[in-house]
Order: sequence, then structure tokens, then C-alpha cells
Amino acid sequence: MPFNVISIGTRMPAWVNDGCLEYSKRMPAEFRIKNQSPSRAMEDEGLAILKAIGPRDFVIALDVIGTSMSTLKLAAQMASWQMQGDQITFVIGGPDGLSKNCLDRADMRWSLSDLTLPHPLVRVVLVEQLYRAWSINANHPYHRS
Repeated sequence: MPFNVISIGTRMPAWVNDGCLEYSKRMPAEFRIKNQSPSRAMEDEGLAILKAIGPRDFVIALDVIGTSMSTLKLAAQMASWQMQGDQITFVIGGPDGLSKNCLDRADMRWSLSDLTLPHPLVRVVLVEQLYRAWSINANHPYHRS
């Protein structure tokens, strides 16, 4: 079950790409992470994001007013997604967030934090948390609770 990350922005600082790459490399093949980066004004961004989403994807919108999850709950959710076998697609908006169309398409809205985070940092936090959740499920020593 690969994860798909669709995010706005094309020229990310090297630390963003390095951070995402580092945690992506640690994930096993069945949880590989693919990045797609459509870029335009918010509505155009929304259309580009929607075009990149498969019709049967389970879409999770990263949204500050979404539901929050602990890392342990994320690990349990990840195990559930793995059992369902769906393509999981995470969408990250630009500085102004996601368009209404993207939010309406989402099957779930997830808030990583009550803080407003810069969207490049959201990429790194997302990929690290996916790796951490996987490590919990795999009894890997990365996560310490």
C-alpha cells in the first residue's frame, strides 16, 4: 500500500527534500511515499490536486481544523488502512490552505497540530510521522513512548 503525497510548491528548500527523502528511504517498499507537487493559485492548485488524485483513492486533507491524532492512534489507523488495501493520498495545500473542492473530496481531514505550520515543514512532519507510525506497528525501536 503506497502512500501518495500531493503538495503545493515546486521549489522547496533542500532541507525539506532531504528530510522527506530521509524518512521515505526508511520506509519498507510496501509503504513507499511518492511526492507530487502541482503549483498554481489556490483554485487552480485545487484543480491540479484533484486531477492528481485517483478516483478510488482514500484522500486525507491536511487541514488545521481537521481531527487530531496521537502517534499511537495514527499507527492503529495505518494498520487499518493497510488491511483495507486502499491507495492512501495525503494532500497538503499552499500558504492559503486547500480549496473547498479539495476539502470536499477528502475522506478525512487531519490536523497535525493546532499550530499553523509552513507547508514545506508539513511535508517533513507528515513523512516522519508516517515512518514513526510504521515503526510502532513493526516493533521497530525508532519510536519511544
